[in-house]
Amino acid sequence: MKKQLGELVADFPEPVSVSADDVVAARARENDTVVYVVLDDDPTGTQSVADLPVLMTWEKDDFLWAFETGKPAVYVMINSRSLAPADAERVNREAVTAALAAAKQAGIEVAFVSRSDSTLRGHFPLEPNTIGDEIQKVTGKPVDGIVIVPAFGDAGRITVGGMHYAGSESDGFIPVGESEFAKDATFGYESSYLPDWVEEKTTGDIPAKDVLVLDLNILRGDRHAAVELLTSAKNGTPIAVDIVSEDDLRLLAMALIEAEKAGSTFIYRVGPPFVRARIGQDVHAPLTVDEINDSRGDRGLAAGGLVIVGSHVGLTTRQLNELRERRAPYELELDVARLIDPEGGADYIAGLASDAAEALNSGNVVIRTSRTLVTGTDADSSLDISRRVSAGVVSAVRQILAKNPPRFVVAKGGITSSDVASKGLEIGRAIVVGPMLSGIVSLWSGQDGPAAGIPYIVFAGNVGSDSSLADVVDKLSA
Repeated sequence: MKKQLGELVADFPEPVSVSADDVVAARARENDTVVYVVLDDDPTGTQSVADLPVLMTWEKDDFLWAFETGKPAVYVMINSRSLAPADAERVNREAVTAALAAAKQAGIEVAFVSRSDSTLRGHFPLEPNTIGDEIQKVTGKPVDGIVIVPAFGDAGRITVGGMHYAGSESDGFIPVGESEFAKDATFGYESSYLPDWVEEKTTGDIPAKDVLVLDLNILRGDRHAAVELLTSAKNGTPIAVDIVSEDDLRLLAMALIEAEKAGSTFIYRVGPPFVRARIGQDVHAPLTVDEINDSRGDRGLAAGGLVIVGSHVGLTTRQLNELRERRAPYELELDVARLIDPEGGADYIAGLASDAAEALNSGNVVIRTSRTLVTGTDADSSLDISRRVSAGVVSAVRQILAKNPPRFVVAKGGITSSDVASKGLEIGRAIVVGPMLSGIVSLWSGQDGPAAGIPYIVFAGNVGSDSSLADVVDKLSA
């Protein structure tokens, strides 16, 4: 049964107002100049921030470029949610090693954020454990705590009393373990209470009773107690944090500043808005048409934009239906069964790409994977199918880009967004310009490659309302 927000927070203190400037001032007082290296398991983590560098590759020189911008955080698109566990571990190690080497050369201090899904899907505990292991190898210093903050208020994910919920203020909230996201073929789970979720995901290696919970009573009511709880963590203790609002995230940032000043070292396993609050960045208003146009390069582009839809969650299908009704784009279905056919898959993709490139001269084009989800017999085979589908999407995008560069590109779905950016559009380095909607859906400006100057929109599969995709395309088409 859904619960209303007021019912969930009735027994907790009222929100405490904290501004982004308060966080910036606290960092300045404590001489906190740490640069946050955000290892993002798909590109959708950037939707809550603006004006920060993004890396699609993670060599030492890439980090040096990012650090030279002087920004307080850098996003690294390791795309690990699409990888098998061994590969996810490998890319995390590579990125941490390169970041630490670049930080040493640049003379700066870094901390690591393992950004993952606000609905708890992803490689946990593998990723934070890998990051912590690599940090200890290089620095000799163990990580004290893993701070777990999946909340993403703009998308209706909140944590209250250690219980993580999905929903909205208008429709109410359900425990996330009861949502469609918990049934994910690769990263499914049952627990909504975060300590229980940790126990489930660690297969009992970390019992729920060993997980610290920083709830709203402490977070909103007693800064000293919050700092004391954070600094009590040792040897990678998980710390689950209640978050309902941006003010709560900023309260957490203030407590973390004090805890880190006292000597604690943390890795953060978080949803999208954590970094914004932690660095003291204000909530950026949705981009205007003028700002979008300013991000375009001075080059010839087609009349229409390209929308790639790979996500299969119910919300994405509803958003696609709304876009279809409002703007009637030219649609092409990418049949998964034909795409993964080793005999005729390449010819099939080539024909589809030619069709799409021609249609861009008349208006917007949607390429969507068939809405029937094709899965394997187990998690690994499901991931393999996802990778093969993604390879087909990438091939189509590259061919379309070569034939007729679109006015914009929207990629719907986390894995889809990452592969379209790095492989389809061949973006290596980019800047997050800002959000297309309030707190969600980010626009990137590629700084290199054949797609430089084409607005690229990273659109998660599980955010927004039924009208959000159509709203974004409306603004991009203006």
